[in-house]
Amino acid sequence: MKREDAIKAFAAHVSSGKVAFFRQFGMDFVMGERHGPFLHDQDGTKKLFNLHSNGGVFNLGHRHPVLIDVLKESLDRLDIGNHHLISPERALLARDLAALMPGDLDYAVFASGGGEAVDLAIKVARAHTGRAAIISAKGGYHGHTGLALATGDPKYRRPFGPQPSGFHQVPFNDVAALAEALDENTAAVILETVPATLGMALADDTYFADVRRRCDRVGALLILDEVQTGLGRTGRVWGFEHFGVQPDMVIIGKGLSGGLYPMSATILRQPLEAVFHADPFIHISTFGGAELGCPVARKVLELSSHPDFLAHVQALAHHFREGFEALQARHGGFFRGVRQLGLMMGLELQDDWCGPILSKTAYDHGLLMVYANNAPAVCQCLPPLTMGLDRVPWVLERLDQALTAAAEFRETLG
Repeated sequence: MKREDAIKAFAAHVSSGKVAFFRQFGMDFVMGERHGPFLHDQDGTKKLFNLHSNGGVFNLGHRHPVLIDVLKESLDRLDIGNHHLISPERALLARDLAALMPGDLDYAVFASGGGEAVDLAIKVARAHTGRAAIISAKGGYHGHTGLALATGDPKYRRPFGPQPSGFHQVPFNDVAALAEALDENTAAVILETVPATLGMALADDTYFADVRRRCDRVGALLILDEVQTGLGRTGRVWGFEHFGVQPDMVIIGKGLSGGLYPMSATILRQPLEAVFHADPFIHISTFGGAELGCPVARKVLELSSHPDFLAHVQALAHHFREGFEALQARHGGFFRGVRQLGLMMGLELQDDWCGPILSKTAYDHGLLMVYANNAPAVCQCLPPLTMGLDRVPWVLERLDQALTAAAEFRETLG
């Protein structure tokens, strides 16, 4: 299919709104060849360095050759499998996940996407505690499925009518607000370790430990959403390792797929698995933990947890930090700060116009960046964890040019 035909077909049968949006801003990129950190337009005239990684889906870059080989081997002997039956592939993946978790986070319930995994965590929390209330953070994001959607901001929920009751939001990194909301009716608190959609907001060093203590005090569970912060993104296997806490449940997704086969999981502490004892079929997911994808996810875990890999992420983070400091000195009026935990990075800009503007000028200079939807003064920066150190100056040079163009455009708006 030719490029223009693909755009027309997408508008006619997938999303006319997206096509209209991207054409309005001269960003009607049509995905073609992709490899490593790069995406190419279908006609080969545009190449983008991926500084978004689809929120971590492409932590290991596009079409990682080792992962492709694993998937090809899976196709020689496996299919999706049957979620009703005992599966060695799921068992091996769950065992590997448990080995990378602290304490008794021993059980994995698989899903095909992060929202589905969040839904399951909320169901388990309510079943285990016999309570209904769920507390989440304002500006956070846990997905667009039913219960996950109910944890999010009203703008994502209102168009779709009434939502389930029992959901409450408090400001992130505000222990006092959380303490006021927590009571004997609270089943769980669910938080992202670093809320990307909130502009890579960083918690105080003691915040998660305080949340853990307050949950324990009232008998509520702590669910940490590691869909974006997990699998090495922060320089450690799991983002919560930086804060010295053990959650009751961990949500994993995006990068677990290796960018090749959809995979997510809800990791449960051992006592919570009892929810399924009376009826082990009370929750099922036809495509969750599809056997074809399990070997890919196991290889992702192997690669992402290797000490040399994590050291490389930390080195990249250091180089980016130094580069951002230099750029901030050059563009101080426009580029005002950096929020960073490893390669979970957000560029703090002048005002809410600037995230969208920089997303556009970065695109014009060959960089794929996305502003934080719930904090548009922040532009997300999530490069592939596999990029070479020698690429950092190249990226920073183009970002320098994009910042110059963005600042000049912002001035024209008054």
